[in-house]
Amino acid sequence: MAAPCCRCSRGALPLLLISLSAAYLTYTALLSSRSLLPLPTASFPGATASSSRRLASGRPTAAAAFHTAVTASGSLYNTWQCRVMYYWFKRAREAGGGGGAEMGGFTRILHSGKPDAFVDEIPTFVADPLPAGTDQGYVVLNRPWAFVQWLQNADIQEEYILMAEPDHLIVKPIPNLSRDGRSAAFPFFYIEPKKYENVLRKFFPEHEGPITKIDPIGNSPVIARKESLARIAPTWMNISIAMKKDPQTDKAFGWVLEMYAYAVASALHGVGNILHKEFMIQPPWDLEIGDAFIIHYTYGCDYDMKGKLTYGKIGEWRFDKRSYDSKPPPRNLPLPPNGVPQSVVTLVKMVNEATANIPNWDSYAAA
Repeated sequence: MAAPCCRCSRGALPLLLISLSAAYLTYTALLSSRSLLPLPTASFPGATASSSRRLASGRPTAAAAFHTAVTASGSLYNTWQCRVMYYWFKRAREAGGGGGAEMGGFTRILHSGKPDAFVDEIPTFVADPLPAGTDQGYVVLNRPWAFVQWLQNADIQEEYILMAEPDHLIVKPIPNLSRDGRSAAFPFFYIEPKKYENVLRKFFPEHEGPITKIDPIGNSPVIARKESLARIAPTWMNISIAMKKDPQTDKAFGWVLEMYAYAVASALHGVGNILHKEFMIQPPWDLEIGDAFIIHYTYGCDYDMKGKLTYGKIGEWRFDKRSYDSKPPPRNLPLPPNGVPQSVVTLVKMVNEATANIPNWDSYAAA
């Protein structure tokens, strides 16, 4: 049975402090004073005896073992993805031949502020959301704040952490890819620090060094030392909020704003990243599984019945996670037609296997 959910015990004062800190953290302050990054630890809630507990299984912890953490909003959309993701996490960790030896515990960091019906199925830490209105409708802004709470309140046995997302399917056991104090990260083609240097200099002043110190990454997938992430997370949160409050930056980065914020925070703390293109693939653009460890199904997959991609137009056959934003996918989704790439076929087969084996999926999907 999965470990029980853990809840931080906090009053209104820490959240008020966070809200006030966000109000003061303008881009001019970032330029003029590095001392604001990160905020003083006293601004954040501390661990309590009741809230500090291990959430993962009692798996032995090897020196290079990492804990997998996934943030989720508590929406139905996030929840079914987390259930499928956790199924494949367990399959990879339990793979024969010791392939999953470095895969330690797992935590879903639920930033809804309250437990849900799946805390006994998925090891879960309940975090508070940001104060009302702070995220301005950009729910991802809660992710760094959720990590701050988890890192300060949970008893994490492993020395490394893999930050993953609900829409990740683990294809095979993941080794610890980080080395020599550097994190391991996936390079995103659309994270372009040089292109947006004028914007980023508001948050990464010239005295910090060349803009090339900012790696083309987001916060996920990343394997980082726990100690490094504990330093990065408050800065990541502060910069995310500051970027969202700055109209020019918000317009420039849009839905990847929080990814840029993590890349900047990592650079500010001098934590470099080893870029691993094989960390994951993203169908339908990546056609083969190859050496990938993760399938990231963020893009819709639309094809005609001859197996031709019709991206931008709803296909005769399609798989798009957004089709299931208000209702989980049913069991036995139809497989793609002949000619569709291996990556897409594997994606659908993996979703089908998970839903076939997760208890009560039929009634869950029909509710």
